[in-house]
Amino acid sequence: MMTLEELYAAGRKTVIGSLTFTADDIIRFARDFDPQPFHLDEEEARRSLFGGLCASGWHTSAGWMKCFVRFWTDEVRRLAAEGLHAPRLGPATGFRELKWLKPVYAGDTVAYAVTLLSSRTLASRPGWRINAILCEGENQHGEPVIRFESKVIEFT
Repeated sequence: MMTLEELYAAGRKTVIGSLTFTADDIIRFARDFDPQPFHLDEEEARRSLFGGLCASGWHTSAGWMKCFVRFWTDEVRRLAAEGLHAPRLGPATGFRELKWLKPVYAGDTVAYAVTLLSSRTLASRPGWRINAILCEGENQHGEPVIRFESKVIEFT
């Protein structure tokens, strides 16, 4: 079984997918999880400091995860087709430095990426590693809209 560090060189940015944020999706997510006026109502949003309907930061964060899960599922299949065993990834142990850098407006498409920052074996758990990753997204204009660091468990 390969490790993430063997598959992805530290510091190499990998695009994991993109997501277009429609007005309907923004409103649906906000209604369920972040019911603030600038996420729920186009007129209210125009009068807000954002000047238009924009996605919740939590929505853009969930978009990163959606793209990552799809990317990793495809990677596991790709590696298997090459006769390789992908590392098994467990949960994230947390994140830090979450920054929503720019609003994501209705109609924006965010391209998400991941960069392996470091990887180390856990002395307390043989066969386990902890990987620090940088998670990012930028809009269709190349402007950063989200950035955070996370740690994810890898195990054999």
